[in-house]
Amino acid sequence: WLVNTGWTGGGYGVGSRISLPYTRAIIDAIHSGELDQAACQGDETFGFQVPVECPGVPAEILIPQNTWEDKEAYAAGAVKLAELFRENFKTYADGASEEILAAGPRG
Repeated sequence: WLVNTGWTGGGYGVGSRISLPYTRAIIDAIHSGELDQAACQGDETFGFQVPVECPGVPAEILIPQNTWEDKEAYAAGAVKLAELFRENFKTYADGASEEILAAGPRG
């Protein structure tokens, strides 16, 4: 599992920190296996599955772009972050399997 314990709703100065009780609820749901049963939706940029429900956590914060007032800024930031991941991974690509290469960001 990948858990965002940082910012939501925008970058520093715009968004806010993820609430510690929400982070704890997500971790508890991971440990109990509840998130294994949760409905998910795909993230178009990064390709991973994101739960759309978690006990004790408002559904709107589980899908990052839902917390951003400026959806275009979110999309631009996601694309930039994906580019940074792809660029950084070039160092390791020669030793990576096809499965690992296919799991990288898409957009």
